Amino acid sequence: MAASTHTVTNQAPPLVGYDVFTSDRALAEAVERHLAPDLLAEARDELGLLGRATGSAQVREWGEQANEHPPRLRTHDRYGRRVDEVLFHPAWHRLLGKSVSAGLTDAWGRPGGHVRRAAGFLVVSQAEAGHGCPVSMTHAAVPALRAEPELAAVWEPAALSHVYERELRPVAEKPGALLGMAMTEKQGGSDVRSNTTEARPLAADGEYVLTGHKWFCSAPMSDAFLVLAQAPGGLTCFLVPRVLADGSRNAFAIQRLKDKLGNRSNASAEVEFDGTTWARRVGEEGRGIRTIMGMVAATRLDCVIGSAALMRQAVAQAVHHASYRSAFGGLLVEKPLMRNVLADLALESEAATALGMRLAAAYDAIDTGNGNGNGNGNGHPAETPGGSGHPVDTAGGSDPERERAFLRIAVPAAKYWVTKRCTPVVAEALECLGGNGYVEESGMPRLLRESPLNSVWEGSGNVQALDVVRALRTEPAALDALLREVGAARGADHRLDRAIRGLLVELADLEGIEARARRLTERLALVLQGALLVRWAPPEVADAFCAARLGGDGGAAFGTLPHTLDLRAVVERARVVV
Repeated sequence: MAASTHTVTNQAPPLVGYDVFTSDRALAEAVERHLAPDLLAEARDELGLLGRATGSAQVREWGEQANEHPPRLRTHDRYGRRVDEVLFHPAWHRLLGKSVSAGLTDAWGRPGGHVRRAAGFLVVSQAEAGHGCPVSMTHAAVPALRAEPELAAVWEPAALSHVYERELRPVAEKPGALLGMAMTEKQGGSDVRSNTTEARPLAADGEYVLTGHKWFCSAPMSDAFLVLAQAPGGLTCFLVPRVLADGSRNAFAIQRLKDKLGNRSNASAEVEFDGTTWARRVGEEGRGIRTIMGMVAATRLDCVIGSAALMRQAVAQAVHHASYRSAFGGLLVEKPLMRNVLADLALESEAATALGMRLAAAYDAIDTGNGNGNGNGNGHPAETPGGSGHPVDTAGGSDPERERAFLRIAVPAAKYWVTKRCTPVVAEALECLGGNGYVEESGMPRLLRESPLNSVWEGSGNVQALDVVRALRTEPAALDALLREVGAARGADHRLDRAIRGLLVELADLEGIEARARRLTERLALVLQGALLVRWAPPEVADAFCAARLGGDGGAAFGTLPHTLDLRAVVERARVVV
């Protein structure tokens, strides 16, 4: 065969060697918007360092290796002793070490910590999403631990540590620790009240032994797990360490690892508690769901951020490919129909990022109570450089209680909608690469396999929609906070104003609300995204979003935006410059 047939032309170069943070204009602007000025320089430096590492060929290779070599279960050692360990490829440990050292488990009580941490989580998840599971759960465990101050004094510093220590040892001997969760049981799924795991109290106050089986235990090599079990006083939250204070292994039998669609690098296991499994009560007996809900809410936000990360990476890959690939006499990115598709995808990505970061800012407001979620740090309206030019009162950071109420309804709504939009966005972005996107080497199939996970994890769509309904029925302050949030954008776009009025009409009639909970939640999330973009995004982005998502001037498939919009500017904003 002639050597000339092997000449490679008209192929896009790999998207590596770039700063994942600074190249994402929507994310960089959100950090600037939601952090106090005195925190910005340090945050930019940290996130830029993390962004350059994430965009490097080395970290991308670690992500590939961690997924090509999934974890393996080792139940016994060579002598027949039960060890119940999961073995990971070295790339997994390198990724975890990178994320922990970047402070992605350290947000609580740190000024601007939630915005900085959410931005970092969005960045690293673009290289490899699976290792984000233990990172997310460790971060999210802190609110639950605080229900038991004695436990929090030991475990919280280990969780907030910037040191990753992979060996299983007593927590007192480790510079840092990871925490997981084991709530789901095979007979109940999301209905955790039907859990049958039993907790029998011991003589020492707060100590129990557990008997039961957990159907899903994420990241089983973590140092401890928050577990729900039935105590004499009802469903209760417990901390189950892998290693006890004397150095002996707790009874924690890993029965098998799940063979999952995606998230291949991360281990998910079935575990057995044999009646001697030692546990420490967290919070009061009978109040397990209330105790653990702080962890659940924080991990739900990470589902939003993680989905935004997958969307951003998919869109970046699609725009990058189209910027280099020629067809039918010109670059794909210059073809009107392809530009329409790319712009439509970019809108979805930016809306997800804006919403996720707004929720992170609300967490900063309630965690510190000092308004660090504010754009200018002092509770006054802030102008967003490069944004729409509308004055905004970012997040009401001077009112932590309003922010808490806002999170109560906005987190499940965002979790419902953003995670559901992830799969169609990634699938369409894959199609932009054509056959190149369907092969593993492109990285797009891994993104696609990962894309449904966040919609399932921490409560599927129905659970989130019903949670929104519950908030509407029982917490008037949540609806008031939401309406104040979207009301800040009223008068700026007639389509948004009409959508807000339509939402109010739907909210006024709660008859049969359960059957239409998904529809209501979708509209609520879209109105919220539209309001955020009108306030903060460039005019061409807000205009296109309101036209297609709120004004009805768009089709069911991507690439059906009105042709009169400034789509070139929307696509250019999403493009990565290498």
